[in-house]
Amino acid sequence: MTSKIDRRSRSRVAARVPVQVKSVRGTAELNAQTRDVSTSGVFLYAESRMVEGADVELVLILPPELTSGEKCWVCCHARVLRVEPGPGKNFGVAAEIRRMDILPELPV
Repeated sequence: MTSKIDRRSRSRVAARVPVQVKSVRGTAELNAQTRDVSTSGVFLYAESRMVEGADVELVLILPPELTSGEKCWVCCHARVLRVEPGPGKNFGVAAEIRRMDILPELPV
């Protein structure tokens, strides 16, 4: 019997929020959806395969459980750690968040 070692430095919050993913080295953009997120990492589902070790930029809304009770838009600079088959034609992607910038609220 094998057991997986949980290497997370912070607990994750289960949250399904849309994410815009952009390659740092190129102009490729894709939409994805989170499965869970913390201030140090994220697991998301994407329609396109990502490359392990790639640096990406993620734009998403952090759930209130990770902030001071308010949802907030953030831009995260992250590194793809793992890619695995996901549900349907999607790919599961684990990424380590290296930097997070809070984005200003824009009037609608």
